[in-house]
Amino acid sequence: MKKILIAGAGGAPSEGVINSLLKSKKGEIIIGMGSEPTDLVLSNATEKHYIPYADSAEYKESLLNLLERTRPDLVHFQNDLEIYHASLLRDDIHKLGIKTFMPDHDVIDTCVHKYKTYLKCVEAGIKVPRNIMIHNEDDLKLAFSELADEDGKIWLRASSIGGGGKGALPTNDFIFAKGWIERYNGWGDFVAAEMLTPETVTWLSIWNKGELVVAQSRIRKGWTHGNRTVSGVTGVTKVGQTFSDAEVDKISIATVKAVSDKPHGIFGVDMAYDKNGIPNPTEINISRFFTTVLFFTEAGLNLPEIFKDIILYNELPTLEKNINPLEDGLLWLRGMDTKPRLMNSDQLKAEIIF
Repeated sequence: MKKILIAGAGGAPSEGVINSLLKSKKGEIIIGMGSEPTDLVLSNATEKHYIPYADSAEYKESLLNLLERTRPDLVHFQNDLEIYHASLLRDDIHKLGIKTFMPDHDVIDTCVHKYKTYLKCVEAGIKVPRNIMIHNEDDLKLAFSELADEDGKIWLRASSIGGGGKGALPTNDFIFAKGWIERYNGWGDFVAAEMLTPETVTWLSIWNKGELVVAQSRIRKGWTHGNRTVSGVTGVTKVGQTFSDAEVDKISIATVKAVSDKPHGIFGVDMAYDKNGIPNPTEINISRFFTTVLFFTEAGLNLPEIFKDIILYNELPTLEKNINPLEDGLLWLRGMDTKPRLMNSDQLKAEIIF
């Protein structure tokens, strides 16, 4: 029986993948590894192994030793930082006879650094909000002068590796913005951008040697605990809804091809709508599934299963259509310490007394 090792086990992004793989008809053994013991112990993986953080000096030796002991057939990573560092070790991993399903490292490097992704989109002629890299106070003044909306606001965020809206801040206050950047030691890392609307859509896709295998989009109806952050963004979807739109598909495909001539693996294009209703790419979540991937699995589209079947068995899925195969309007409702639920709006209304 084949074995699959999933990194970040116990954390929400990886547990969605693990729980999806556990539904696979082939019944592979799922091994979990992680750097947070109190998360790891909660994982549904069959085995659970501790490993140091990916940016530590001990990571390489620990990872390779663990892979040699457990001998999985496939290893998959679900965190930007670990994806980046593990990608640099892929030759060592492959020498052990263990497979990965990752884009080229230069593609990963581009996508985990948001400003690099922005430059690729501009080069490809894709509509994106103008970005300015903030090296110093003069750059910040320029950003307020040239990017501010009618309320004087700009959008700040870190360009470096990190999810969950790292460093995100909408503000019209130069002094506050300056202090915010300094708080994160962010000169030369933070980027200022034109403001977009709160309406967002994500297009999650799997590619194999340059060919699109499957893609499904969903809109986000809110962030969990978004009211407890300055930006309103937490990176944790509260309500997701299946959604399809030809323009989103077209822009997403163009964005993926802007960063890779031959896409391979997982590409998740995050977009926000501008005031004219055009979806603008804001980043690509590379080589990982988004946290709510179990949503699609429960709705009938098991992307982690498709992913591992391609790389382990050379099997492609049989789908009536490979872009947005799920029906529109399905809802995935999430809360802390409650089991997520899949339903549509009619089912939701039927259970609530208004």
